[in-house]
Amino acid sequence: MDNIQELDRRAVEVSRGLVRNVTTAQLGLPTPCAEWDLGALLAHMTVQHHGFARAVAGERTELADWQPGAVDTAVAEDAASVYSSAVDHVLDAFGAPGALSGRAYLPEIRGGITVPAGMAMGFHFVDYVVHGWDVAAALRLPVEFDDEVLAAALEVAGQVPDDDASRGPGTAFHRGLAAPDDAAVLDRVLAMLGRSPNWPSQPPTA
Repeated sequence: MDNIQELDRRAVEVSRGLVRNVTTAQLGLPTPCAEWDLGALLAHMTVQHHGFARAVAGERTELADWQPGAVDTAVAEDAASVYSSAVDHVLDAFGAPGALSGRAYLPEIRGGITVPAGMAMGFHFVDYVVHGWDVAAALRLPVEFDDEVLAAALEVAGQVPDDDASRGPGTAFHRGLAAPDDAAVLDRVLAMLGRSPNWPSQPPTA
């Protein structure tokens, strides 16, 4: 995708808009991610922004750099501000001159892999379309992505392997779920990546 940086920016800005008004009292809300309340989800999203930013910048990070423990306290104290700073970090890194032509080491995937930076940005992009929906679902708010973002997310989601080695506990997504042929594009993306678009009426997924 030649415009992955722009698509990623638009998806991430949707999440920033949702998080902007999150209060401390809301951090204990359940989310579609079964293991995480909203505070834990935001800590994960925050540290992942930093991890992807460093990876695309050419740093060889370690697994510990991608774990939320380092930001849990900061998110609990001021989730909106801490998250917004992380968004700035990743968008600056992705938009840096030459960023798209580099390579990124991702220690969380299959024991650590190095991929073209554009591919790493694609991973980040689809993750934040899904996580943007996660946040909106937790807050019981609508979420809107533009048609181009949704079409691209559907394309990327279709490229994520749907097997036991790539999905399930400890990975980003569960095995795919069935979706009606006439389902909305976002619902199809969510189902392909193991999310129930009907949450919370259906059991939450990881």
